[in-house]
Amino acid sequence: MARPKIARKSTSVDMTAMCDVAFLLLSFFILTTKFKPSEAVPVSTPNSVASKIAPEKDVVMISLNKDGKVFLSTGDSKDDLSAKRDIIKSINDAKSLGLTDADIAALVKAPFIGVAIAQLGQQAKLQTDQMTGETLPGIPCKDTTNNELVEWMRAVASVYQGGHPPNLLLKGDNVAKYPQFKNIITAFKKNEFFKFQMVTNPESVPQGSDLWKNSLMNKK
Repeated sequence: MARPKIARKSTSVDMTAMCDVAFLLLSFFILTTKFKPSEAVPVSTPNSVASKIAPEKDVVMISLNKDGKVFLSTGDSKDDLSAKRDIIKSINDAKSLGLTDADIAALVKAPFIGVAIAQLGQQAKLQTDQMTGETLPGIPCKDTTNNELVEWMRAVASVYQGGHPPNLLLKGDNVAKYPQFKNIITAFKKNEFFKFQMVTNPESVPQGSDLWKNSLMNKK
């Protein structure tokens, strides 16, 4: 006896609701995504296998770009910006620059300090988009006779005196020359900053290396 044939029917699924959900999700991510702004001072840092994460508070960072220019910046937290204000005020008082409150406020908002001390008033008049590693000359830090970073680190030491020291970071370009790094470290040492952290691009630890074996032991 032949089996009865069952008529095949095409299945129709209404995807309208799913499309609406997908569109809403896409709109949400577009509206809430914060794109990373381009760096004011582009620095191609070297790779390393260090796993230590850079701190986010009490940060004072010195950047050295590929052209050998030196820049000083701080973290973005309220406390860090307050410390930055005090550092600028200390320089202003020590050098009798005559910076106004508006000048100091503008320099606090600036992404970094990137001029000679005598030119701070001029940097304060610039728009933020005019403050880049290409347009500004950087803090003079060429040799022992012309190293204004010593003055800046003295101001940093004064602001953090009596409390915990700042988290000092050094972000140097991969093609920067050793003498340029040496001048920065000299400014650190002259103000008794003997500990600092290099900012690098992390990469995985090679398997079988001593560092890899130590990391396994620490996890046990």
